[in-house]
Amino acid sequence: MALYAIGDTHLAIGKDKPMDIFGPLWDNHTEKLRAGFAKLNDDDVCVICGDISWGMGLEDTLEDFLFIDSLPGRKIILKGNHDYWWSTASKARKFFAAHGIGSIEILNNNCFFYGETALCGTRGWFYEEETGGEHDKKIMLREVGRLKTSLEAAGEKEKIVFLHYPPIYQRYRCEEILSLLREHRVRLCCYGHIHGRGCRLSLNGLSGECEYRLVSADYVNFEPILLLP
Repeated sequence: MALYAIGDTHLAIGKDKPMDIFGPLWDNHTEKLRAGFAKLNDDDVCVICGDISWGMGLEDTLEDFLFIDSLPGRKIILKGNHDYWWSTASKARKFFAAHGIGSIEILNNNCFFYGETALCGTRGWFYEEETGGEHDKKIMLREVGRLKTSLEAAGEKEKIVFLHYPPIYQRYRCEEILSLLREHRVRLCCYGHIHGRGCRLSLNGLSGECEYRLVSADYVNFEPILLLP
């Protein structure tokens, strides 16, 4: 059994949403993901850090989730900013059950356990007080609340946090999320959202006592990265 992570699969199977406009790395990226997941075993776990499908509604995502379900391992997903299909976690769970999708679980106001390690997380949000409005602030505080709920559900277990938005990016810092990571002694935080040239500006390494890793699919060459054996 092993724990992996990847982000931003941006699937659009059977739809006219070519990803090659984001650069040549995205050419035929669905097959690259299939090849990248081939190293996983059925008892492995992979957390997918948001931006999973371009579908606008759940019915639009069916082929994408059937593809993810066909990949080896147990998949734990969280919401990204482009997951427009997401209304509530309960509706997504019912949709998966109705279509026989059994290997996908949802990280939302909860946590999962991988041995003695708790897998916690939420989408996160970019919010800067100087430029963000009350709407953005409200979303950010809601995400902070969801992360707090997830971390508290883990109790005293060692914790890994998975986000879609990075809590640190260049000069930006989401102090509310960073405070929670410090309070709960989180040693590893994985995130997605950043692509292309922005990857070079992302934090991959220690800040304080927490290690941060960018796991966007194009950054990790569409191959889930190993976190724990």
